[in-house]
Amino acid sequence: MPSADLFVAFVLTTAVFAYMPGPAMLYAAAQTMARGRWSGLMAALGIHLGGYVHVVAAAAGLSVLFHAVPPLYFAVKLVGAAYLVWLGISLFRRRGEEDGAMPVIGPKSGRRAFFESVTVEVLNPKTAVFFLAFLPQFVDPAAALPVWAQFLILGTIVNLMFSSADIVCVALAGAVVSRLKRSGRAQRMARRAGGALLVGLGLHLVLQRN
Repeated sequence: MPSADLFVAFVLTTAVFAYMPGPAMLYAAAQTMARGRWSGLMAALGIHLGGYVHVVAAAAGLSVLFHAVPPLYFAVKLVGAAYLVWLGISLFRRRGEEDGAMPVIGPKSGRRAFFESVTVEVLNPKTAVFFLAFLPQFVDPAAALPVWAQFLILGTIVNLMFSSADIVCVALAGAVVSRLKRSGRAQRMARRAGGALLVGLGLHLVLQRN
């Protein structure tokens, strides 16, 4: 493991990155606005578990493929962006609340949000590139632990800290949604806002140059 000073720097830097508003936080907020707090929490869990795919890939050196084969990076990014846009459009097309009735937020909505979120995170190559660029700055090749183990430990800490920020975002969005429950119109607007946010995230991802 890195020295104490380097580890403190790692934790502080990770906290700054984690609590800066980013796509994962906005995605979790969108799921909360569209489906309720429980679905938002399940979305945060899905993002968290999907993040471990990138942690393991970084530890195994697989993330280097995105740098070595740019078309692969672009292809994965395109698929992930298209999936986000599709999720957003599907929220617009839902008609369960059009008659003014409150949406039913139950286990199925939570499970759906969970599996969608795992897919979104796994298909996000920018997460893989982030781990590949960030973690080596704090890995000590001379340490007792092998480099791959340091990648796993540091990556797990990063993932946990980012997920804590996602949960805070879900709580804040959930507080807003709870105040809108009395109004069917406001509920529909929140759902559509969540769908628009997902579409916007997808378009932003595909239009980014890197």
